[in-house]
Amino acid sequence: MVLSCAIMAFTDGVIQPGYAAKSVTKLVMFLLIPVLVSRSDKEIDLKSLFRFQKKGIGKALILGIGIFVLILGGYFLLSAFMDFSGIVGALSENAGVRKGNFLFVAVYISFINSLLEEFFFRGFLFLNLKKQMRRLHAYLISSLAFSVYHVAMMIGWFDLWLFLLILAGLMVGGMIFNYLDEDQGNIYTSWFTHMFANFAINTIGFILMK
Repeated sequence: MVLSCAIMAFTDGVIQPGYAAKSVTKLVMFLLIPVLVSRSDKEIDLKSLFRFQKKGIGKALILGIGIFVLILGGYFLLSAFMDFSGIVGALSENAGVRKGNFLFVAVYISFINSLLEEFFFRGFLFLNLKKQMRRLHAYLISSLAFSVYHVAMMIGWFDLWLFLLILAGLMVGGMIFNYLDEDQGNIYTSWFTHMFANFAINTIGFILMK
């Protein structure tokens, strides 16, 4: 967890490569490393993360729509008091996201990137940590890691108070995702909900880029 998150933070905050290079790095850190670790530690079960169950999809759909409305409503509410225009410049300079590749990046973030994050933070970390420590500690560690991981990529996007508010929201979101996966024993419901959150964020990006 520490190695993968530290390398991703360094990549996002210091190296700041193009989006394609960053995505390849994330595939290595969030997919390849967990797979290698699971091969050396037979107690880490990754196959069970993809056992599909229909019963959680309805809950995920309702929660996902609620999160979509909440994020989009929060943006319109806060945009009357705060300036979000700096996000476009930050996306262009730090991640290489521009109008020309925005649609591709938005689709990748919504479907592939969300799956990678759910696989790593909820599947690899939370569901396995829960077997080896207290449930509360597993909740806190995985959701805190999920929140802090996003720090480097958002530096300079917002003022301090909004930045802290977003980090707190990410941690709460991480705990909700943990609960969904704990209830189902797989990562499908949290991934589905995560997608809707990314749909909302990408909609905001679409609005800001006009």
